[in-house]
Amino acid sequence: MTVHPSLQPYTDAATHSIEAIAELVKPLAEGEWNRRTPCPGWSVRDIVSHVIGMECEMLGDPRPIHTLPRDLYHVQSDFARYMEMQVDVRRHHTSPEITAELEYVLIRRARQIRNESRSPETKVRAPLGAEQTLETALNLRAFDVWVHEQDLRATLGQPGNLDSPGALITRDMLLAGLPKVVAKKAGAPANSAVVFDVHGPVEFLRTVRVDAEGRGSVDGAPSLGPAVTLSLDWETYVRLACGRVRHTAVADRIKVEGDQELATAILDNFAVTP
Repeated sequence: MTVHPSLQPYTDAATHSIEAIAELVKPLAEGEWNRRTPCPGWSVRDIVSHVIGMECEMLGDPRPIHTLPRDLYHVQSDFARYMEMQVDVRRHHTSPEITAELEYVLIRRARQIRNESRSPETKVRAPLGAEQTLETALNLRAFDVWVHEQDLRATLGQPGNLDSPGALITRDMLLAGLPKVVAKKAGAPANSAVVFDVHGPVEFLRTVRVDAEGRGSVDGAPSLGPAVTLSLDWETYVRLACGRVRHTAVADRIKVEGDQELATAILDNFAVTP
């Protein structure tokens, strides 16, 4: 059996990132597992625990029965509470226990992927008791683990894989959120356009166009008279779009042309991850 062709890019990208995470954390001393990462509220240990927990859910394992502490400042929604459960239940595990569990879950997931015969439209469980297609679930996993790989790399001072398969999936996921950022959250005026010019390991130029009804769409054609043009490097784009940094902290890495007020509104609302 082989995985469906439309699912292969997602499984390959996720596996690539999880294996990279395993290599990153393998040599860490116990104290390094508690280092704070750019992901709000999470340490190195927490990120690896999250990756393990979500892979266990892809395997169909039951969720842990666990009560969260009440003093977790970064847990502000039902979705965050759902995600935190797999993390908090492992907070007192030692680093050898976590690395062993990560290695084991990698083996189990590799076996599952090798034997995967379900169609992309198959319904699987999603957070909070919802359902999603298998294709959506695998797409989200590839995106999630690549972003967390980058969190760990930033924390440990080991940059890399900014143009890996997971990076390209992340690009597409983040671009899909741009129309909402520009048209709805930032309130760009009707019949306007905003250009994003991103350079670095992943390069692209995209235009978000707001129609007469205020609906946004994104395409790859340049605009002759955009209201705003934002130019920035790929790593900064990811950090902003994933809520890892405020634009005021990386202003020297962002070039703004055009309507400054609209540009600020866009950057204030740039994060598209929960």
